[in-house]
Amino acid sequence: MENYPITISTNKKVHHFEVGEYVHYHDEKCKFRVFENGVYVASFEPDDHQFLHICQNPGRVDEHVLHLLADQIEAHHPHGINDNIRKLKL
Repeated sequence: MENYPITISTNKKVHHFEVGEYVHYHDEKCKFRVFENGVYVASFEPDDHQFLHICQNPGRVDEHVLHLLADQIEAHHPHGINDNIRKLKL
């Protein structure tokens, strides 16, 4: 899957992020990686109910901004975070 842009505006700043989804992630790796100006700044992982949680924050992005970003990533996948993984019934 290709990366997609998400813009988050707060009172202080406008952030232009690029989000990459890693379909074949494992428990020790995060599913969504976030970049700002080409630099890896954060990542998220879904819980059992498909809500995103902060996995890593090496860019020290404000937690409020990360929560807004998680909301936007979830909205980008209206059928669920794992909508691109289909189970085949034989």
